Amino acid sequence: MNIGHAKEMESFWISGVITALKALSYVYDLLTFPVYLFLQRPWEKRKLSRKVRAKPIYKDETSIVYRNVDQPGPMHAALERLEINTVDKILRYATEIHGDKQCLGTRQILGEENELQPNGRVFKKYNMGDYKWKSYKEVERLVTSFGKGLKERGLTQRKNIVIFAETRAEWMIAAHGCFKQNLSIVTIYATLGDEAIAHGINETEVDTVITSHELLPKFRNLLSMTPEVKCIIYMEDQLVPTDTTGFKEGVSLLPFSDVIKIGNSSTIESIGPQPDDTAIIMYTSGSTGVPKGVILTHKNIVANIKASCSACVTRPDDVFLGFLPLAHVFELLVECVALLSGVPIGYSSPLTMIDSSSKIQRGCKGDASILRPTCITAVPLILDRISKGINEKVKKKGPFSQAIFKFAYEYKLKWTKRGFETPFFDRLIFSSAKQVLGGRMRFILSGGAPLTPETHTQVKICLCTAVLQGYGLTETCSSVSVMDYYDRTTGRVGAPEIGCDVRLENWEEGSYRVTDTPNPRGEIIIGGDNVSQGYYKIPEKTKEDFFEKDGKRWFRTGDIGEIYPDGCLKIIDRKKDLVKLQHGEYVSLGRVESELKTCRLIENICVYGDSHKSYTVALVVPHTLYLQEIADRLGIQGSFEQLCENPQIEKAVLQELIEHAKKSNLQRFEIPGAVKLCAEQWSPDMGLVTAAFKVKRKAVQERYQHEINRMYAS
Repeated sequence: MNIGHAKEMESFWISGVITALKALSYVYDLLTFPVYLFLQRPWEKRKLSRKVRAKPIYKDETSIVYRNVDQPGPMHAALERLEINTVDKILRYATEIHGDKQCLGTRQILGEENELQPNGRVFKKYNMGDYKWKSYKEVERLVTSFGKGLKERGLTQRKNIVIFAETRAEWMIAAHGCFKQNLSIVTIYATLGDEAIAHGINETEVDTVITSHELLPKFRNLLSMTPEVKCIIYMEDQLVPTDTTGFKEGVSLLPFSDVIKIGNSSTIESIGPQPDDTAIIMYTSGSTGVPKGVILTHKNIVANIKASCSACVTRPDDVFLGFLPLAHVFELLVECVALLSGVPIGYSSPLTMIDSSSKIQRGCKGDASILRPTCITAVPLILDRISKGINEKVKKKGPFSQAIFKFAYEYKLKWTKRGFETPFFDRLIFSSAKQVLGGRMRFILSGGAPLTPETHTQVKICLCTAVLQGYGLTETCSSVSVMDYYDRTTGRVGAPEIGCDVRLENWEEGSYRVTDTPNPRGEIIIGGDNVSQGYYKIPEKTKEDFFEKDGKRWFRTGDIGEIYPDGCLKIIDRKKDLVKLQHGEYVSLGRVESELKTCRLIENICVYGDSHKSYTVALVVPHTLYLQEIADRLGIQGSFEQLCENPQIEKAVLQELIEHAKKSNLQRFEIPGAVKLCAEQWSPDMGLVTAAFKVKRKAVQERYQHEINRMYAS
């Protein structure tokens, strides 16, 4: 009774404080409204948010085509005027403009020390210094020398060369060195398994691989699977020498710096590429089957750089933090735009990005705190984790702090929707969340998978930054569309970029038609100079997905879109994700997963539907903290693995998932009828998710087929 009475009193006291705060905020709003109205001019933001960005240029009963209505930006127009049509010319032009300005930055590692953890374990942590920068002129010189060094090693024009390394300055220098000599780079994710890596190397018939100190040991085993490889160039470590012993005889190993030294004294002339020459064969992390090599020409890349320069307006003081895989077309193109726009790129990794990252020594600052970036790219999984991390932090502070945070969040959301900023609350309530990424973040570009409106809103509100969602594919050389900076909506991916047409075509099986009301819907087909030449050595698949029409190259995405009156696109379904259940109901597995991922319990999820059954089932990677909460509530003890195997906990998780699904307005037949809790974290190296952390549905199904059968049997 005493405990209940205390809780009742606490609740009463908190309610009183919030009521008082609401009264104070009302008075504050009355006093400050005229000032904010004059200074912030919210009507202008609302007008920009409502702006029509694309219009239909063609329509019939089965298809509709949309095109951007904006004029090209200054940089876009300059590239057109100066006929800059290859990637090597892009870097040369950027160097002419920006010269001695900071270009690529690498954080210095001063040492590595053992650090004793509270649980008695010992972790190796970095003691890190400042960023060390290379100017545009230095980068151009290194690029030229590296390219010439490769030529001195006997690599001829139009030859393929693999880059298999983590995101870092040397990656970009190596890539641009290859472009300068008209060598095609083959990009392979550092997180892929051995078989997929070997497949990419063998299919492209490369004899030279560029890798890193960290990944070099992989090749002790891989070389037996890649007989053509004769030379490995490795990027050195800052602290320790690289062990080059134990490698297959006949394979030469060369430090990255040695290639540059060879190039420094070379008299070989650089022979640049033509627009239609292949720049990259980019292996997709593909959510189905074996990775496919997508052929991207210099024309494809330059078309997308020009369009992205018009879509994303940069400022003189912008700084970009690069950490997503450069082997992913999204990160590579954004960094190319940053280079061209004079935005310095400071490199980071998930292990060192923030103050609490796993490799940062106690008392040492993370990369974001030192770099203080203004822009960053992210995939939805990372933003989901940031969102859940904010919720966890607030919850740990107790009911009073939770109530204050909720009040501030709702207050800011209300005024943000009206076009106002809330500097007082940003400083008082949200400043600590904002400081996690350095305190200067201006916008976050999200791509690679759909971002839920809940996560979008929370990250935008709590980190005090714009979150711009884009849409694109490797086959379209990254972005097709991107949200405008002033677009205040969520769940959409913006209007088609300049030079890129978006066609919707009826998909009768899914009942999506361009005649639907209130907005046209259908399969998204992309047309423009950004569309790839096809898949490397897969002519049948190329013929199936690509076609020529009206003098333009088009690509069938398999995604289903809806276009709003302002010309902005929303991804609403995917053809491959659609399953028909026993009683004829269609379920979009991807959409269901997207809704359920916002549940606090879910770290990752894969929903499976059997067409011979009347319901779906779900494989769930649960959030450790919240699973433990359920266990404590039920009085169950055990390790994380034991809790995942417990039928009572499984049942409790299913119940919470059902309640969340109902709040998300999922239909009865869409809600999973059974769950299996997976104790292992799904990672790209397991082959269960892509490098952008999209679920590889077939791989997950094969791995857990026994559990899927058990769920349906029960």
